[in-house]
Amino acid sequence: MKIIKRSGIEEEYNLAKIETAILKANDSVVENEKMSEEQVKDICEHVEEIITSMNRSLNVEEIQDLVENEIMQQQAFSVARNYITYRYKRALVRKANSTDQQILSLLECDNEEVKQENSNKNPTVNSVQRDYMAGEVSKDITRRFLLPQEIVEAHEQGIIHFHDSDYFAQHMHNCCLVNLEDMLQNGTVISGTMIEKPHSFSTACNIATQIIAQIASSQYGGQSISLSHLAPFVDVSRHRFQNEVKREFAEAGIEVTEEELAHVVEARVLEEITRGVQMIQYQVITLMTTNGQAPFVTVFMYLNEVPEGRTRDDLALVIEEVLRQRIYGVKNESGVLITPAFPKLIYVLEENNITEDSKYWHLTKLAAECTAKRMVPDYISEKVMKELKEDNCYTCMGCRSFLNVYKEPEGNYKFYGRFNQGVVTLNLVDVACSSGKNMDKFWEILEERLELCKKALMCRHERLKGTPSDVAPILWQYGALARLEKGEPIDELLYNGYSSISLGYAGLCECTYYMTGKTHTDPETTPFALEVMKKLNDACDKWKAETTIGFSVYGTPLESTTYKFSRCLQNRFGIIPGVTDKNYITNSYHVHVTEQIDAFEKLKFEAQFQNMSPGGAISYVEVPNMTSNLEAVLAVMQYIYDNIMYAELNTKSDYCQVCGYDGEIQVVTDKDNKLVWECPNCKNRDQNKMNVARRTCGYIGTQYWNQGRTQEIKERVLHL
Repeated sequence: MKIIKRSGIEEEYNLAKIETAILKANDSVVENEKMSEEQVKDICEHVEEIITSMNRSLNVEEIQDLVENEIMQQQAFSVARNYITYRYKRALVRKANSTDQQILSLLECDNEEVKQENSNKNPTVNSVQRDYMAGEVSKDITRRFLLPQEIVEAHEQGIIHFHDSDYFAQHMHNCCLVNLEDMLQNGTVISGTMIEKPHSFSTACNIATQIIAQIASSQYGGQSISLSHLAPFVDVSRHRFQNEVKREFAEAGIEVTEEELAHVVEARVLEEITRGVQMIQYQVITLMTTNGQAPFVTVFMYLNEVPEGRTRDDLALVIEEVLRQRIYGVKNESGVLITPAFPKLIYVLEENNITEDSKYWHLTKLAAECTAKRMVPDYISEKVMKELKEDNCYTCMGCRSFLNVYKEPEGNYKFYGRFNQGVVTLNLVDVACSSGKNMDKFWEILEERLELCKKALMCRHERLKGTPSDVAPILWQYGALARLEKGEPIDELLYNGYSSISLGYAGLCECTYYMTGKTHTDPETTPFALEVMKKLNDACDKWKAETTIGFSVYGTPLESTTYKFSRCLQNRFGIIPGVTDKNYITNSYHVHVTEQIDAFEKLKFEAQFQNMSPGGAISYVEVPNMTSNLEAVLAVMQYIYDNIMYAELNTKSDYCQVCGYDGEIQVVTDKDNKLVWECPNCKNRDQNKMNVARRTCGYIGTQYWNQGRTQEIKERVLHL
């Protein structure tokens, strides 16, 4: 059994230390107020019993809270008062310099919390450590100077989560849709160098990767690019090849027909597409941005985004090559083909690719093969999205964050060149538990918590106000998001719904279970869950009307926060079966990962909640190895097209470097009651000698997860 120290270092649990602390407090009071030896022994045994039952490593503060409560239970109030006073004095000493130990522990790779904070960051790499060091300083400044105390306290208690506080000190936003079309067609500037309109598809792809790298270092969230912005450059290359091939044949004195000429030209076009796509894939995977990870980039594949004819057919060729290269995979350091985390791929299901007799059905079949082998692409239904988004279909910004529909003053819809200001997430489980199952009190607390969220979101908004375009020229001056003048503030982009700002939520499943005794999939309790969602949307609509800021309800993709919320709930309310008895809480509106439900029923049920998360949502179905059952994958995809806006299939893609096993690496419990990854073939548990890829919460993670998320992954049931 282990505990986590304040610095984040994990060490063996030692009962003697708890006993010593109790005895010191006991010795500090007069004789007639002291506890007996038997009372001290009872406290120690009960604390140890609670720690063991928690099924995770507790931190020092949690253990001290337990000791404090147990002393009070013994009615040794003078001892408890002295114990509390000692803790307070020690806390004041630590607060004088609150970041030193955190930074030192992460430099030595001893900080368990930080090591598992981000499933796509390797904490042993210098650039990641540097980013984490800066993050610890930024979080400390944010807590002490930049945020109101009530927001800080609510965040620390797990009532809300103020996302990305390690970037809040800087004037940075969350995620965006890159206006790659503007940058490629009209030119841009990168690191002070003018980049003109490219003259070939491969050059356009090369410029795109440079743009991606620059943007990733200028914001902290995901970015999305569309292949439709690259597709026109295929024909630019085609015209160049036509001239080259004509000249080559003429110089060789060979006469060819137009058909023969076109055949050679198209062969070269395909080679060019292969080179360009390969450049994007390998550049994105191997690029290391200033925060120590590959750019979190999404590639959008939507045929109807370009006019029918040559450009759409060229886009289809590019999409085909992207899918083929992802199916192939990338080689790890041992030369074994594995699944990369990025770029994330989104494939739009549309009328011209959803049935066997449709023109681009071959791409959909290829997408199904890619999903079965590599977990991507994710799927957007053009049909459903158009019903929800004023007849528009467009990509999300990161793993699930969607912009509000926005019309320019001229009346044109605009999506590329827009962004998200930030996220604050409401813990719905805490709202429920705080109400004590009193329904009137629940709605009252929900209203109070929503006002708290609004204050926190306005802090994010105010932090961006007045930001000069000079802080990130690639974003604000050179076309990625705008073409503002030097020194011009970005304020005009923060209002009138141009950018979004997200009210996240988590734990609707557990919230409903606590209040009603049934999960939200039960027909009797679904109306309650939908009413909660309506309250969130009503709040955003009200705030939007008051401020013209683009508030929107967002199904938060909890990663490390799921573990934080669960620990806070356990500390505040204890272990409540079906509510706080896991080391995670359920993402957004999702059906609980342990609930038995088939894929089609799950998607149909969750679609009604996805409709009420306009700021972002994604649903998934957990499936076994589907490489030999593509018909089933296609059936799910066709169901997605008819029933839900955005969904994905979770497959597995692992490899053991010790024995060469390429099946599913499993999660097991070690002697310290800790969840670890193990090869079922050779029993290898060295994470440095295996490649594990899992869908974390909308995107693929490859650097492992904290204990809460690992338990959630372990407990997922199959839906197909």
